[in-house]
Amino acid sequence: MNSLNFAIAFLAGLIPALFWLWFWLREDKAHPEPKALLATSFIAGMLIVPLVLPLQQFAIERFQGDNLIFVWVIIEEILKYSAALIVVLWNKAVDEPIDAIIYMITIALGFSALENALFIFNPLANGDFVNSFITGNFRFLGATLLHTLASGTVGIAMALSYYARSSIKVFVATFGLFVAIILHALFNFFIMDANGGTVLVVFMFVWMGIVVLFLIFEKVKLLEKKHRQIL
Repeated sequence: MNSLNFAIAFLAGLIPALFWLWFWLREDKAHPEPKALLATSFIAGMLIVPLVLPLQQFAIERFQGDNLIFVWVIIEEILKYSAALIVVLWNKAVDEPIDAIIYMITIALGFSALENALFIFNPLANGDFVNSFITGNFRFLGATLLHTLASGTVGIAMALSYYARSSIKVFVATFGLFVAIILHALFNFFIMDANGGTVLVVFMFVWMGIVVLFLIFEKVKLLEKKHRQIL
């Protein structure tokens, strides 16, 4: 029964993540990325979860309160960024600014898929189907988009400095990672104390962030277009 529950939870986490991935890949239709590399990045994002869990457990033993939440966020964001650096960002297929955003989002969605599956599995294993359904919907509209926004922010930083010299790239990417950590931490701080309509307010700010991400996404496409015209 547990294997069936996990299969259901896995699909419930995977399908929404794949939907959001499809949505963002539509923004790069002019120069689509290799499917194999996208799949590798998505799977790499999923594999971060079993690395994150013991580190977060280690943090539980040493921190508490807001400090613990902040350390958890740092662990997640650094490992997502590290996975991108190790798995894909060095690849020759990353040949235009927008690619950095695409792959950072892909890794974030892979991470969200498995993380959401675990959150859905817990109530499902206890026979609480209603709570499992609610959890899945809330994470689809909240946590999944938060991971997209956070990792997308790092991708934007790399995209905007794509044609800069290496030292500037490193500085801007690090700043992007810092902003991602702050955004993620703020969400966690507010959502922990939220209830009822307050949750929707917190989600609304995430959705606004996604709109901003989308607009900057369009700006990055124009940046590449102008660069090609100059060449």
